[in-house]
Amino acid sequence: MAEPLKGSVLLVDDDPAVAKVLGALLVQAGLTVHTAKSGAEALSLLGQKPIDVVVSDVRMPGMNGLELLGEVTRLYPDVPIVLMTAHGTVPMAVEAMKAGAADFILKPFDREEILFTIRKALLRAQGDVERSPLKTSAFVGRSAAMAEVEALLTRAATGTATVLVRGESGTGKELAAKVVHDASPRRSGPFVKLHCAALPETLLESELFGYEKGAFTGAATRKPGRVELANGGTLFLDEIGDISLHVQVKLLRLLQEREFERLGGTQTLKVDVRFVAATHRPLEEMVKKGEFREDLFYRLNVVPVWIPPLRARPEDIEPLARHFLEVHAKANGRPPFTLTADALQALQAQPWPGNVRQVQNFMERLVVLSDGPSLTGEDVARELARQPGLMPTGFQAQTAPPSTTAPAAVTPGSEPKTLESQRRDTERQALLDALKRAGDNRTLAARLLGISRRTLYNKLEEQGLL
Repeated sequence: MAEPLKGSVLLVDDDPAVAKVLGALLVQAGLTVHTAKSGAEALSLLGQKPIDVVVSDVRMPGMNGLELLGEVTRLYPDVPIVLMTAHGTVPMAVEAMKAGAADFILKPFDREEILFTIRKALLRAQGDVERSPLKTSAFVGRSAAMAEVEALLTRAATGTATVLVRGESGTGKELAAKVVHDASPRRSGPFVKLHCAALPETLLESELFGYEKGAFTGAATRKPGRVELANGGTLFLDEIGDISLHVQVKLLRLLQEREFERLGGTQTLKVDVRFVAATHRPLEEMVKKGEFREDLFYRLNVVPVWIPPLRARPEDIEPLARHFLEVHAKANGRPPFTLTADALQALQAQPWPGNVRQVQNFMERLVVLSDGPSLTGEDVARELARQPGLMPTGFQAQTAPPSTTAPAAVTPGSEPKTLESQRRDTERQALLDALKRAGDNRTLAARLLGISRRTLYNKLEEQGLL
């Protein structure tokens, strides 16, 4: 193995023998292990512990592994889940991937295989992979620019040409890929995603093409890759600009010939796959610098689609804000909210560098932290003030009025707090406030603070709040 693994794994299996043996193996590899005998117990632990990866059996009484996968994906979208089964087939793998599984492994499994699989899942969990905007949200709005984008995607969907979606982070590139798939004749086939920036070259290659038994340490069985799983459907390659030149060569052949070999294999496999790629990187400049193959760029750029940033279509801010307000009010069990004119003014004054995703997160924060039912400019300004770099013109967070008297002299024994102690006090209060607002739901508290669950637990530990 390479360096020891670091992270926290929740092992879900109703067989105590499997849990004991596998748990001991993972602890020996350096991981913190929590165990659950059922899906319900697993969901309870996820709300209490800083879990990086869930490893679950498929066949369990009560809530099975696929049902648990659905709940984890819905409630904890930042936590990848790996499924284990003794009855694995390619159709089951396709079903698991479509439902959002990070990976799947077959029982009985080899020590190196399970560690290899969990290493990949940890890389995904600990990487900076942001959640996508809610489905249908990127195309909520009234701008002519987005109407043109949707029309172009719909036209492109009827064919088989590769689509390259360009745009800044948070604009809805994954949603655009799903629009292509859902409007295409392949809509009944699988829609398989691969985030190319989340994995190093060696893992990306095995994830893309699959591997044969014995191809490398940890390859205890043959395993199909994402290309094979997407046969008859669509493969979405997100952040295509981050792949290495070595993988670019293999991907070029796949795009040209629709054929490939698994790692460690000699058999050439043919696939019927529609490709949609996305990136926020300037591929033309990368081609000039020799960082991206020119022939691959032209293979990908058959139907280019640019999604404009939100600052270029400010007329979409209001409908997006209202849409997310309604969605998150329902999701959090709150009554309907309304926006006052000054609240809309404050929202529309923002540049929203994080685009649709940032608006989504901000409106969720407003729903949870505001009393409602009417959200005012003061409510918006209060939450904007808690986010560095976001403050609308004409609005200012409520602060104490400036003093007109000279500052009092510092008397012995009453020295002012250091900057570090003030920072810790402020951070502690923010943590307590978020936990209170979230009803002690730590996952929600982390989202309100704009940090990961792992970071929240680290800060709670630093502050002695665990």
